[in-house]
Amino acid sequence: MTSPTARSSCSTIRRARPRAWARRWLPSARRSPDTPTRFRARLAAAFLALAPFHAAAHTLKLATWNLDWLTDRPPGDPAIPPDVIRRSPADYRRLASYAARLDADIVALQEVDSPEAARRIFPPDRYRIILTDDPVPQRVGLAIRTSLAVEINPELRALDVSDPAAPHHLRGGLDVTLHDGATTLRLLVVHLKTGCWDNPPGDRGHSCPILRRQIAVLDDWILQRQDEGVPFALLGDFNRRLTVNDPFWREMTAEAPLDLVTSGYATPCWGGSYFIDHLLLGNAARAWRIPDSLRVMIYRDASSEDRAHLSDHCPVSIRLALPDTAKK
Repeated sequence: MTSPTARSSCSTIRRARPRAWARRWLPSARRSPDTPTRFRARLAAAFLALAPFHAAAHTLKLATWNLDWLTDRPPGDPAIPPDVIRRSPADYRRLASYAARLDADIVALQEVDSPEAARRIFPPDRYRIILTDDPVPQRVGLAIRTSLAVEINPELRALDVSDPAAPHHLRGGLDVTLHDGATTLRLLVVHLKTGCWDNPPGDRGHSCPILRRQIAVLDDWILQRQDEGVPFALLGDFNRRLTVNDPFWREMTAEAPLDLVTSGYATPCWGGSYFIDHLLLGNAARAWRIPDSLRVMIYRDASSEDRAHLSDHCPVSIRLALPDTAKK
């Protein structure tokens, strides 16, 4: 379902300031546009114990990409902060070239204002754009290959835990079901409240209580999928440096085991940082993850001045091996 990965140069990665939960950096790869992760032996062993990978299965590439205030609204629009830079036609062409290199089957999008803006990056002859109906300029959505069948479920509006009278609302979640032959995959795209990066659960600051309420909403959604037994994935910008030891992660996995594919690693994006863009797998989808398939696509030949014209986030992706029964 995916074509061979394109190649480009990657930057040298340095180890970050030590933290108890940060195990290692993603290693660099000189000619790959997606910087590969070499999973620790115990994680690979755990995956293999869960289910073996069958080479005959066909693959699906999932990615998440925060496009950082992608909007075509004119300067002075009251919904857009005054310091947001509008993309030029050249910026859109560069983003489109990176999207072509990414070559994902499904891309979870964040901070996209309109389908028209997204289509300037993901051509309509190859991708279908689906966005939420949220009354905010930073919407979440999907770019999904036109060859794939997808069912749109009711949006997860409960993620907007703000007061109805609040001047600014939070983003809901896009909920869809992918149908691939006899196989289905439920997908939820999210962009959670910013500001509670790794604070303790009892933090009374403005962001953490809001994020706690959003995590509770996700927990309910996860438990529903667990009861249904359907394979599922959560993708997006969690605005949280999730690890397997994080209290919020423990809350989400208390009754439903999940795979946090970014666990133990930091991203090389723009010189290195900790992951806040995550991909989570549940139920049978955990067994579909291809080992050593986590990638971060960096912006080749881009300088720090290009950051505002491209995005402050890099695409993060994995590959899934859908079962052979999908084509029977």
